[in-house]
Amino acid sequence: MTLPEKVGLMSDESPGVPRLGIPAYHWWNECLHGVARAGTATVFPQAIGLAATFNPPLIREVAEAIAVEARAKHHESVRRGRHGFYEGLTFWSPNINIFRDPRWGRGHETYGECPWLTAEFGVAFVRGLQGDHPYFLKAAACAKHFAVHSGPEGERHGFDAAVSPRDLHETYLPAFRRLVVEARVEAVMGAYNRVNGEPACAHPELMRILREDWGFEGHFVSDCGGIRDFHENHRITGSAAESAALAVRRGCDLNCGCTYPHLIEAIRDGLLEEHDIDRCVRRLMTTLHKLGMFDSAEDVPLADTPHTANDTPAHHALSRRAATESIVLLKNNGVLPLASVKIDRLAVIGPHADATAALLANYHGTPSRIVSPLQGLREAFEPHAAVEYSPGCNYVATQARSVVDVHAAEVAAIAERADVAILVLGLHAGLEGEQGDANNADASGDRRDIRLPAPQLETLEHVLDTGTPTIVVLIHGGPITLGGLEPRCAAIVDAFYPGPFAGPAIADVLTGRYNPAGRLPVTYPDSVEHLPAFEDYAMAGRTYRFADPQRPPLYPFGFGLSYSTFDHEIASVTSTAEAVEVTARVTNRGPVDGDEVVQLYVRDPDDPHLHHELRGVQRIHLRNQETRSVRFVVPRNQLDRFDDGGNRHPSNATLLVWVGGNQPSPLRDAPDRGRWAELVVDRPSG
Repeated sequence: MTLPEKVGLMSDESPGVPRLGIPAYHWWNECLHGVARAGTATVFPQAIGLAATFNPPLIREVAEAIAVEARAKHHESVRRGRHGFYEGLTFWSPNINIFRDPRWGRGHETYGECPWLTAEFGVAFVRGLQGDHPYFLKAAACAKHFAVHSGPEGERHGFDAAVSPRDLHETYLPAFRRLVVEARVEAVMGAYNRVNGEPACAHPELMRILREDWGFEGHFVSDCGGIRDFHENHRITGSAAESAALAVRRGCDLNCGCTYPHLIEAIRDGLLEEHDIDRCVRRLMTTLHKLGMFDSAEDVPLADTPHTANDTPAHHALSRRAATESIVLLKNNGVLPLASVKIDRLAVIGPHADATAALLANYHGTPSRIVSPLQGLREAFEPHAAVEYSPGCNYVATQARSVVDVHAAEVAAIAERADVAILVLGLHAGLEGEQGDANNADASGDRRDIRLPAPQLETLEHVLDTGTPTIVVLIHGGPITLGGLEPRCAAIVDAFYPGPFAGPAIADVLTGRYNPAGRLPVTYPDSVEHLPAFEDYAMAGRTYRFADPQRPPLYPFGFGLSYSTFDHEIASVTSTAEAVEVTARVTNRGPVDGDEVVQLYVRDPDDPHLHHELRGVQRIHLRNQETRSVRFVVPRNQLDRFDDGGNRHPSNATLLVWVGGNQPSPLRDAPDRGRWAELVVDRPSG
């Protein structure tokens, strides 16, 4: 190949090399929760909702379905001679950044705040999407954004994230490491920002860790426009040619953007050698070869996938199941399930009640069917009960004098004559999201406050003032509070962004056809007033692992209620040179069948800063009065700690182990839903 041909292969919109049989190819595709931006496809709950299932095997099933639909779409495009935008098999998903601050607008694209849980979901997603063939990939996954990246959105193109070695290795890198080492993820995407002064897309230390310590063999891609930021925003280089040369020398193989055409200039000026280009091209062509693009169809798994394999009833059923499993019951004074309450008239109120597109969050495809919460509730209750509806208010306050933000009289009237009022409230991707995609007060995607917007709080208060039992259903991505109105609500249900089957999923939980078992993948503080500055990447005071124990959250990480009561008993705790094994017995004390999310936490009593960390999750189904044994196996390297210099050390000789349906209190007050045990770790000799 000529130098211009090689350079052309290194941009996301590659012209290919037709004379050598290398077709044009567009590397950019998305499948965060379904094949996105490529027409009709099955849409699954947003990533934060998938995380709320606390069910990694389910996420693998979702990713396997996405891979089938990806192949169905790709091969239909190829059959018709198309190789364009969102028609390839290289997907820039999943987003495994840590949701360290509840104000971050893109947090709902992630699997939450816990590095271990993020890794579990990320590994499951990558294995499902890429498949288990010894060579060929169903589709190529991409772990993003490497590696210290979670806002602020408005400053991401020039921001420098300062992070300590301990926080880097214990919080920001573990999920990336496991996706590379365990799941063999095919691609890694760099972040826009700098990390301790160096741009993430050309960071010498991060690249060394990625390639040398972890053995990453796939290709590295910049976030879109990220290389241009080197000279335009970070100002660490003086020209596009210098930026392109720096990125390639340090290991960035593929440029999403328009900077790599300057590589020809960089080589001419002696900033780069052509063998550096060759290394990048070899990695990129290897990925395309693993996708079967240079092999006969009969040798490539899924190459014969018909277009009819897209958007199937089976995939719809999986999406509905995922939505149902993701729902978290935050409060219940006994009003739920509604099957136990005599209802003649139901009031359904709120801007999300009859919403459709807002259920899909961002990075989504086009569902062939959307069932709103209102429609799902009508199907569940009519004709046995009258369902009266009002949107109630706008999502947020408007500036126009001619617009009424809250229809106070209407919502009070229909709530007053109802037996139960259901308010469906929350946010949408226009209020929380990526820079440039959201139009909130900051025009950045992040939020200044986590309270429900003012018109919705006012509407809720009007309904509560009627005295009608009120159930709040929240649809959103990041943590949200009701401005202190939580104690007055009869029940609070968190549905995140549940996707197109929101209606039946919510109705199944509210009526008791499904016993909820979702858990919060992120902490809900009571406010942001006492959080560290958003720009501060130190983990002190953040997430369940480091939060101030004197300021209990509104709802903690791992929390979620059930219509049943479960008992947990630790049966045995043993340690070997390879792993720690914990066995527990879990009993459903009734009154109904249901899932329990059994959680294992480990605590080092000699670490004054880190409270405890999740190290095991199993979601199990138990019939009323059934008892089942659950076994956790924790690899020893997942118990190691890092010091302030980033040096790894084996775990303490004595650890505390917790098994329960939620996390323990940082103050070790041992709530009823779990048990502590002491573990003496036998370190291997030598």
